[in-house]
Parts: sequence; structure tokens; C-alpha cells
Amino acid sequence: MRASSQFPASQQPVFNNEENRCEENTENISQKTIRKRIGIFVIAYNAESHIRETLSRIPADIWDVVDIVYVVDDCSTDDTVERALSFPEHRDKLVILRNRVNRMYGGNQKLGYQYAIDQNLDAVVMLHADGQYAPECLEKMIGPIINGDCDVVIGSRMLRWGDARRGRMPLYKLVGNIILTKLQNMLSGMNLSEFHSGYRAYSTQFLKKLPLWEYTDSWHFDTQILLAAQCSGAKLQEIAIPTYYGNEICRVNGISYAIHCLLTTLQYCMFRKKIMYSRAFDVGQVGAQYPSKFHDPFSSHSKIIKRLNQESIVGKTVLELGVGDASMVERMAAMGATVDAVEHNEASCDVAERVCRRVYRHDLEAIDQLQIAESYDVVILADVLEHLRNPEYLLSKAKTILKTGGLLVVSLPNVANVYVRVNLLLGRFPYHSKGILDRSHLRFYTLKTAEQLLIKTGWVIEQKDVTTIPLTIVFPFLMKGPWSVLLNCLHGITKAWKGLYAYQGLFYCRNVNRPRLL
Repeated sequence: MRASSQFPASQQPVFNNEENRCEENTENISQKTIRKRIGIFVIAYNAESHIRETLSRIPADIWDVVDIVYVVDDCSTDDTVERALSFPEHRDKLVILRNRVNRMYGGNQKLGYQYAIDQNLDAVVMLHADGQYAPECLEKMIGPIINGDCDVVIGSRMLRWGDARRGRMPLYKLVGNIILTKLQNMLSGMNLSEFHSGYRAYSTQFLKKLPLWEYTDSWHFDTQILLAAQCSGAKLQEIAIPTYYGNEICRVNGISYAIHCLLTTLQYCMFRKKIMYSRAFDVGQVGAQYPSKFHDPFSSHSKIIKRLNQESIVGKTVLELGVGDASMVERMAAMGATVDAVEHNEASCDVAERVCRRVYRHDLEAIDQLQIAESYDVVILADVLEHLRNPEYLLSKAKTILKTGGLLVVSLPNVANVYVRVNLLLGRFPYHSKGILDRSHLRFYTLKTAEQLLIKTGWVIEQKDVTTIPLTIVFPFLMKGPWSVLLNCLHGITKAWKGLYAYQGLFYCRNVNRPRLL
């Protein structure tokens, strides 16, 4: 790894807007040593008149520090590549790449960031080839990431009031930027001075978490990546930069861009409120705990607890396989049962241990390696079997740990639900972070095939039930006052047309020595 220099955490450049520079008021960075790999990603399209000047404005100290400066030309129709290749300095660190087809602004960024990941860089800064964003500020952009202070740095033209106009930003762009940013802040819950700066620095650890190839190729790519940063809990910092508007050509259709930015932010708002799903914002949620469903009286959790009340589990032993957020084990323990659990998610185990007699930290896929000597009165398999490669084996194994005549409780999603049917009719199969089309589901069942699964593994089904589509997540007012009548009506419709409207099937089974007629 190449030895280079460390950016002082206290370093705060002083701006000189007239010269479009960031003047340093501290020691030279080459006096420090770092162990990070840094890249400068120069995004280019038809920038033949600016590319060499932009490269020449990168400070000498930055050339000493970075491992690579790479230009990604988006199939320019002018001599951008030739001009970049003719840049005479720092040939050992300068790489020129050219797309064979035009991938647009977002598509070009995706390739640039993937290249940074492939090169094992720790941090990457995107610099526009047209020189609109000051290369003199590169050190200030990289520093917070190298020092571990944040994951994302945005060079903001709006952080210091008046800088944008002094840099000759057109008034209509300034007003549009301010209004659009305020609307996006309101929808997203963020508090940025601007959403629309193209001067960005990212840690590659953050970039690796993102579904980059799900993002748009268009101009609102920058909005998507900022919203994903908030959703992932990434640390974000804004840095004041000077503004410069010269003779560069603006290729953005402002109205179309604004509409797409607002629609994307609205989509993110709906994703946060769990109204709709977007893979673009499903960041860092793999392995997340399933939440409690007890707010809905017709959910699987509520119905299972109601059934166990009828079963009278006071003093009985219960084993839950897969505890989610542990809300079920908490309820069963409060009902007087002795509860054990099997779970591999560490966070779930930590919660379950507060109320359970025993928690087996074990993967259900390898249940045969778990030695459970006790036989239980009740075994719970709620929202579990659809996540397994071999659910039949777990169902067979469950018979060895359940007492004769004991109760097995199973809940499985109904893939024939009207929501899935309509989407299939439209040619869609929209995966989600939870629900029927949860991305982690490996098996899909209808009510009929779920019943067949239990029968063929030797279980006698004593009772069947269904749950309704969980509208209360989106419309919580349905549980209050006169609105609850609508919820009861929906449940009645679901019971009448189970195959079409059921969200989940519930099955209460007995472990008996021989089958009996239902």
C-alpha cells in the first residue's frame, strides 16, 4: 500500500470566491501519513474545453495523497477523451475510461462507483469534468471520510447564504434549488441545505451497502443515493464550497428533473411509512426482526395468542422456533407458560432471554444438530417455514420434540392473495422487506399447498383460520371508533373468500399416533 498523507481533522479551508479556491490555513497535508486508499472519480461528458483545466486544478498535495484519479467518459461526441489523454502530468495515477454507449448521468456514476469498489478504494470523490465544482476543495471533501467522521460528504453551495449568487448561479436556479430542497426535506425528514449539489464524496463501505444497480440512470440518481444514506443510518456531512457558473453547458431539463426528484422523495416517504416498498431504499435491512402484529386484532399473532388462551397454557411448556422481535414469547410467558426458544438472530435472542427459560442460539436450517431432550406441550412455527430450504425436515423434526397430543401452530403467507394476483397480471413480482413477497422467502404457498405440506409430513390439522390483509399498518385509524366496522367487514369477506383475500393461513395441528377424520 502506498504511503501518503493524513488530513487534519481540524482543518477548515478559507474560501476565496473570487478565485474559486479553497485556501488552506493549516500545515501542508503531505506532512501527514495515512493508510487509506483514495480515488478521485472525474465524471465527464462532452467536456473537451474544460477537462485539462479541471485536472490541472487538482492540488499537487492531492495528487500526492490519492491512489488513482480516473476519468469516466460517457461516450462523448467531442474530443474529451483525447484531451484527457494528452494531460502531461501524473501519468502514473491518471486512468482514462470510456463507455461504449452513453449511460447518462446516473448510469455513469454507477460504473464509477463500482470501479472504486473493484479497486479496493476506501473513499472516492466525484468531481465534474466541467470545472463547475472546485477541485481546490478536494481535501476538504475527503478529510471527514478519511478521519472516520462520516460516510457521505456533500459540497453545498447553499450552506453559506450569498455564496451561490456571488458565484453567478442564475436566480431561477437558486430559487428552484431552495424550493425543491425545502420540499424534499419536508418529505424525507432530512435537514440539508441543498439536495442538488453534484460534488460528493463517499466511503466505499457505504457504497457496498447500496443496491446501486437498482438506481436510475437519470439525473435524480443523486437524490436516490442521499435518501438511501439516511435510510441506512449513514453519517452525512455538508461542506461549504464556492460556486462558479461559467460557459459550461447545462444538459438538465429542470422541470423534468424537479418532478423526478419530488416523486422519488415521495416514494421514499411512503417507504418509510410502510405504505409501499422500494428496493432502492431497502438498505441494511437484511436479517431485520419481524415486528409485533398485536396492534391488529385479526393478525396472526393476535389470533395465535387467542387460540393459546383457549388452550390454557398456564404451566405448560412452549417452544417457539424463530422468535422475531420476541413479542410472542413475551405474551406467552405473561400467560403463565414456561417458554423456550430457538433463534439465530443475536438481537432477537438478547430480547428473548429476558423472558424465556432457555434460548437456543441456533439456525433452524441445521435443527438436526441441536440436541433438545425435552418434549413440549406446544410448538410455535409462526412466519418461519417460508424462510427455509427444507421446511419438510423441520416439520418432521418438530414431531420428536412435541408431546403426543401436543399442539403445533403454523402460520404461512398465502401467495394466491389478490395483491399478488393483480401484480402478476401486470407482469410484476414486487419483492418487499416483509409480507407475502418478503425477499428472504425461499418457499411460496397457497392455503391449499400449505395444508398439503402439513398433511404429507404426518400432522393432523385440528383447526384452520386465515388473517386479513394488514391495512392497519397503513391506516391505523381503522382500529378506532366506527372505523373498526370496516375492519370487521374486511375480515368477514376474507373468511368468505379465503383463497383470494387471505393474507396468511393459520393451522393448528396435533401430534397423534394415528390420523383421525376431521
